[in-house]
Amino acid sequence: MATHQPPWTLPARSPDEPVLKVYNSLTKTKNEFIPREGRHVKWYNCGPTVYDASHMGHARNYVTQDVLRRIMTDYFGYDVHFVMNITDIDDKIILRARQNHLVQKFRSETQALSTELIAQVVDSWTSYVRSKLAKGLLPADVPASGAEWQSWSELTKKAQDTAWKAECLTRDEKFDMHLSAASRTYSAIEVAQGMLKSGHTSTDIAHQLIDEAADVLALSLDQQYGATVTDPSISRSLAAFWEQKFFEDMARLHVREPDTLTRVTEYVPEIVSFVERIVRNGFGYEVDGSVYFDTRAFDQSKNHFYAKLEPWSKGNKELLEEGEGALSNTTGRRSAADFALWKASKPGEPSWPSPWGQGRPGWHIECSVMASAIFGDNMDIHSGGIDLAFPHHDNEMAQSEAHHDCEAWVNYFLHTGHLHIEGLKMSKSLKNFITIDEILQRYSARQLRLSFLLQLWNAKVDFTDALMTGEVRNIETTLNNFFTIVKALINQARSDGPSVSGRHGFEAPELELTDALHQSQSAFRAALCDSFNTPLALNVLRELVSRTNVYINSRGKALNVGVIERIARWTGDMLRIFGLGEGERAEIGWGQDQADGEVAVNREEVLMPYLRALSSFRDGVRQLAISQGDGAAKEILKLCDKLRDIDMVPLGVALDDQEVCFAPDGKALVKLVSPAELIKARDEKKALAEAKAAKKAASVEAERQKRVQKLERGRVSPSEMFKPPNVPEGTYGSWDDAGLPLTDGEGKELSKNQTKKVQKDWTVQKKLHEDYLAWKQQGEGQ
Repeated sequence: MATHQPPWTLPARSPDEPVLKVYNSLTKTKNEFIPREGRHVKWYNCGPTVYDASHMGHARNYVTQDVLRRIMTDYFGYDVHFVMNITDIDDKIILRARQNHLVQKFRSETQALSTELIAQVVDSWTSYVRSKLAKGLLPADVPASGAEWQSWSELTKKAQDTAWKAECLTRDEKFDMHLSAASRTYSAIEVAQGMLKSGHTSTDIAHQLIDEAADVLALSLDQQYGATVTDPSISRSLAAFWEQKFFEDMARLHVREPDTLTRVTEYVPEIVSFVERIVRNGFGYEVDGSVYFDTRAFDQSKNHFYAKLEPWSKGNKELLEEGEGALSNTTGRRSAADFALWKASKPGEPSWPSPWGQGRPGWHIECSVMASAIFGDNMDIHSGGIDLAFPHHDNEMAQSEAHHDCEAWVNYFLHTGHLHIEGLKMSKSLKNFITIDEILQRYSARQLRLSFLLQLWNAKVDFTDALMTGEVRNIETTLNNFFTIVKALINQARSDGPSVSGRHGFEAPELELTDALHQSQSAFRAALCDSFNTPLALNVLRELVSRTNVYINSRGKALNVGVIERIARWTGDMLRIFGLGEGERAEIGWGQDQADGEVAVNREEVLMPYLRALSSFRDGVRQLAISQGDGAAKEILKLCDKLRDIDMVPLGVALDDQEVCFAPDGKALVKLVSPAELIKARDEKKALAEAKAAKKAASVEAERQKRVQKLERGRVSPSEMFKPPNVPEGTYGSWDDAGLPLTDGEGKELSKNQTKKVQKDWTVQKKLHEDYLAWKQQGEGQ
């Protein structure tokens, strides 16, 4: 007898499981993802600068980052520490807060429309035209000084020429925005001048002028009084307000909150210390209270490289200037590529103490400091929009590596692609953006997320109505219908209890479908390992759903509910990984796309016991009516239809009477569907039926009218049909006893042909007259 276990052979893996590779902006290729510390992933995401409403660009960026984060945690099982910042002090915030404050102060101090007010607005408009609009105009089109007002009509005429306008936009991409602001103000001034001439000077009229001219007035008021705005709470209040709105919008989009949230104003002491060390390491220098990063010194030092992401953009003056901000003074820099680490605050700007005097953080330094405070001298992933790659992210890496004296501060850079709307790049500065609030009034959060998932995360996204009403709506409808049918079949099977047929129910079709599931699971993993290829992953799910639908429609009573339930659960789980639904994971499907403030409820769990009982009652009554034939059965059937079409629809319950081949017992398939969808479908069906009935009624009425007209032709007796007034006086001269003409009006005997014709007409009229008399008699009898 053997006293030890037999040998065991380690199974060979076939094929090798794919490994996760991500498109890394640092290499411009897909690299295998390897965290430095086991499965712990340090991830920093650039947050928003909170100075205005969140828009579709934010949705594209933060929803996409949320999808990637969910895949990493919920699918690949990484332990991610996700850190995001809020930029709550910045040139844009300072300017917006200051200008808003000055315009509102000017508005509150203005009590009436006056010549002086109009003159001030005209002066502001003239300055705006010369300083802003003129940037995009050809030199020949720039109005002469003092002739701006007189030249305006000619400029607006030229603006109707698309070629002329396109040329202006090439000179200044903000030309259209400036033209709109100037046009709006010009019209408001004309209205105000007319009102003043008519003697209307009320506060409301004055405020209307200021409101319409706000963009133009903000610039001139800031130039005059910007330095007087010293209260730091003005900037902080604006940032706090828009930060709250941002997170409200993110919640509506089902974007998970960061694990750690940082704000620039909370890290100013750390920023000062960080800058000091950069200076000590020889990569920073001070000029008039500001501190700049020395890009040449860094680039020329051992083991350092400036602009790793976009080395070709080093000399791009436009990008460099935009990165420094509208309030920056770059005088004294050693190189045009050098950027501010610390800015000396001018009058009208918030400030904090530092070794270099009162100042505030530069834009780029904030992320370096906050990320380093959490992660130290290295992180696995840094993410953000592609528009931040240079100079922002390149500057972040340079100053961080200068501070930590390390070669690589970031291992993987993930940049989401640009957003275009109907083919045009969206830009908040150009004011051609759609806010998140506006877009959520047109489409659901799930539909928006689907539109991003259907395109690669790092590619340019073209958001169009055609995409939303076409592919997005189709895939959503397909998946909703699939889950609805599967849940109904599962509920019906559980209601029926165990099968007593003696069949195991796992035959060739079930084996093939199970193999299709396993192949789909492998293909789905391969797609996500290929740098989060969500379009391909979604297509895998769509094909599996399509194949399962074919199986459902072909198997009838032989259908194996267990197989389709397994497929539906896995499909729903994968869709939830993308953040496409909320609610309990035990529920089959992709969860609920909840409206604002709506609480997720498992409707199946709550309603199905009642619905089964009600459906069972209906089934019994219906079968009784069918078995008994006509008479009372018709009334019972009407009640069944009323229950199905009237009573259950507002509850979101669809009762589908199945074909005999699928349900010989006559049981209805109970489905839970959106009440709005059912009501819409019912109303459309009713409208179609009413239209069909109206068409039929119109056809019947037309036939009746046609018959009446024919019968009315028989009103005249054949004996009178050839006599006046039924024929013109003098047509015939004599008639026989039946009323047939014998001679014409001149007394001549009718020819053979004439006699034959009148005899034929007389015979036809005789039949018509008999029909007419019968019709009249029938009508009187009734």
